[in-house]
Formats: sequence, C-alpha cells, structure tokens
Amino acid sequence: MTDTDDAVSTARIRLGTAIRNLGHSFAGHHADVDLLDSCAGAIEEMISLLDAGKSRRRDPSSFGDHSRHRYEEGPISHTYADRPVSGTASPWGLDPELHRHGDEIEARVTLRAAHEGAPGRSHGGVVAALFDDIFGFVLGVVDEAAFTGRLTITYRAGTPLDEPLSCRVRATGRSGRKLTMTGELVALSSSQVVAEAEALFITVDPMMFVESAQHPAPPDEDTSEQ
Repeated sequence: MTDTDDAVSTARIRLGTAIRNLGHSFAGHHADVDLLDSCAGAIEEMISLLDAGKSRRRDPSSFGDHSRHRYEEGPISHTYADRPVSGTASPWGLDPELHRHGDEIEARVTLRAAHEGAPGRSHGGVVAALFDDIFGFVLGVVDEAAFTGRLTITYRAGTPLDEPLSCRVRATGRSGRKLTMTGELVALSSSQVVAEAEALFITVDPMMFVESAQHPAPPDEDTSEQ
C-alpha cells in the first residue's frame, strides 16, 4: 500500500490529528511525573516503530497536476494533507476552515495551547506561518504557481488563544513575475485587527514543483557501530 491508497491516507490524517491534539493536551494541562514519564515512554516506543519504516517525502501527486489548482467560490476542501499549516495529516497543522469569497481567501482558525508564546497569546511565528500558508491559496485564485519571496507581518495586538479568528488575504498587484498580496487577521469576538501582512510571491514554471519532488529523499541514518 502507498500513501495514495484511501486507507493509508485516512490513517495518516487520523494520526496527524491525534498528534496535534496530543500537543495541545500536553501544553494545556498539568500532569504528575508518573503520567509524564508513562506518556514519554509510550511515545518513544511509537517513534521507534515509525522510524523503522522507509524514508518518505511528500508524494508528488499531492500537488495534483503539478501546475495549478482553481478554487471555486465557497468552501475549499482540496489541499494536500501534508501541508504543514493547513494539511489534515500534518503534525503541525492549525485546522483552518477555508473559503473563497470573490477574489479573497478566508481561513477561520482557533489557535490553541501549543501555539502560546507570551501568556495567553499566540506566538508571533505561528501567526506568520498562518499568513504564509493562506497566501498560498491565493495562487488558486490568480491561476499561478509561485513561491514566497518576502513576508512582512505587522502585529497590532496580541493574538488570543481559544477564540475564533479570521485570516483574510488577497492579491493586490503584479509586475512581471512579482505578485503582491495583503491580508488581515481579525479576532471575531471583538472585530479587532490583531495582525496585518504584506507578501511578495515570485511566479515560476509549474514544472519546478515536479523537478523538486524528484530529488531523492535523504538516506536513512546509519546507526550501526563503526
């Protein structure tokens, strides 16, 4: 079986979700030493089992036709599961709900315990990662393949945890291969803009995604005694 098999894909999504929830449970709750040691031992055993498998990189087919995705108006359900911020199988995912509204992309997200930086607030790097990932969905609006060239975040207020947020982004211009984008992150309970972003993306030939995916995975570490 391969990662493209439905059963494997479903199992990877289930495990990715469990890992995300484990991180938040660990970061957000007290536990005694015995429980912490027990959990650590169980997780270390799981790591050994997973490390026994073959090395993998993201399946090239997870990029669809390796060119472009066109997102229709309304909810967006298509994204590759390993995508670090929005992927359903990613251990680091933020579980956003994605929609296209006209020429804009919106991500509804609630940041949780493992995202905390200063007490009660999200780490700024998590906010930056969210913007970078959601800007990538704008490429499915403008019908381009591109990479991030520059990302600038302006933090207007602390980004709250455990409250619904709306990250809304759009393309604002193009000059040659350069695409400019802007976005805002809003706390929905107060309508306060907590962060703003500006991005510069550089368009590329879609075949670059294929070529980068064809590079071999790094070799397994040799753990034998020398």
